[in-house]
Amino acid sequence: MTEERQAVAPRLTERTPSMSAAELAATLVPPRQFDKASLENYRPDPDFPSQTEALERIRAFAGSWKPAAVKGGGLFGRKKPKTTDAAKSGIYLDGGFGVGKTHLLAALWHAAPGPKYFGTFIEYTALIGALGYAGAVKLFTGARFIAIDEFELDDPGDTMLMTRFLGELAAQGTRLAATSNTPPNALGEGRFAASDFLREIQAIADRFDILRIDGVDYRRRDIEGHAAVFPDDAALLTAVEGRVAAGQSITFDDFGELVHHLGTIHPSRYIKIIEGLDAIAVRDVTPLTDQTDALRLVAFVDRVYDAQLQVLASGTPFDEVFAGDMLNGGYRKKYLRAVSRLIASATV
Repeated sequence: MTEERQAVAPRLTERTPSMSAAELAATLVPPRQFDKASLENYRPDPDFPSQTEALERIRAFAGSWKPAAVKGGGLFGRKKPKTTDAAKSGIYLDGGFGVGKTHLLAALWHAAPGPKYFGTFIEYTALIGALGYAGAVKLFTGARFIAIDEFELDDPGDTMLMTRFLGELAAQGTRLAATSNTPPNALGEGRFAASDFLREIQAIADRFDILRIDGVDYRRRDIEGHAAVFPDDAALLTAVEGRVAAGQSITFDDFGELVHHLGTIHPSRYIKIIEGLDAIAVRDVTPLTDQTDALRLVAFVDRVYDAQLQVLASGTPFDEVFAGDMLNGGYRKKYLRAVSRLIASATV
C-alpha cells in the first residue's frame, strides 16, 4: 500500500501527547460506557447466584459511609477519621472476564461521596511514577473512596509500592474497592516468587472483604470464532475511506509501526493518543513474540476498549496476536483479557 493511499486518514504514530499530573488525575473516572452504571441497573444472571450475593454485599458497603467532619486544612479541606471499626476498609471483586465486575465497581464509585477516584491498576502505578510516592500520597490524601479496576501485581516492586500506598490511605479513612481476575492471596503467582513476598501480598488481602463473582463473559456470549478482520489491505482501506467520507474520526496505521510507537510513549499517556477518535484501523497485524511489546499492546487495548472505539484490521486476527508461549505464562490472564476486549472491539 502506497504512502499516498494510506494517508487517507491521520495516524496514531503522528501523535506524541504529553500530560501533566493534574491531567492524569483528572482522567481517573469510570470509562464512558459506565457513565450510567448503578446498583439498580445491574442485572444479575439468575444462573449464577454469586452475582446477586455480590450485589447485596456491595449495597451494604455503599450504605456504610458516614458524613465526614469538615475541617480546615488538608488538600481537600477535610480531615478524615481513622478506620477504627472491625469492618474491612475495602471490598474486592474477584471473577472471570466480562461478568460485570467493572459495572459494579463503577456503580459503587457513582454512589460514593467525593473526593473519589476510579482507575486501573496501571493508571495508579503510572501516576505514582509521575508524581513520586510522596506526591501521590499528597494528591490522594482526603479521598473518600478509591476504585481500582483490574488489580494486578506483576513484580515485587509494585507489590510493596501498592501495599504501602493503599495502607497509608486506608489508615486515613479512605475506603477502597478493587476488581481482579485473581484472588488477592494468589496475586503474583507465576509472575515472580510470590512466597518471597507473602507478607506484602497478605497485607493487601487483609484490607479487603473478598467477593467471588461467577458468570459467563458477556463479551463472548454473541461472538464466535476470531476477532473480525478484513480479507486484505485493500478492503480495509475502502472501509476507512467510507468512514472518513461519513465524517468519522479514524486513524490508519501499520501494525509494526504502531507497536514501535507505543514503546516511545509512557502507558499513562495512551489515553491521550486516542482522544477524540471514533475508530482506529491497523493494517498487516502480525503475531507478537516480544513480551514487552505484547504488554504495551495490552495497556493500549485497555484504553481503546474503555473509550469504546471500534477496531478495523487486516492480517492476523487480533485474538491470535499473542504468540508462542505467552498465553501459557505468568501474564496469561492479562493477555486473555485483551483478547476478550479485542473480540468485542473488532469490526468489519
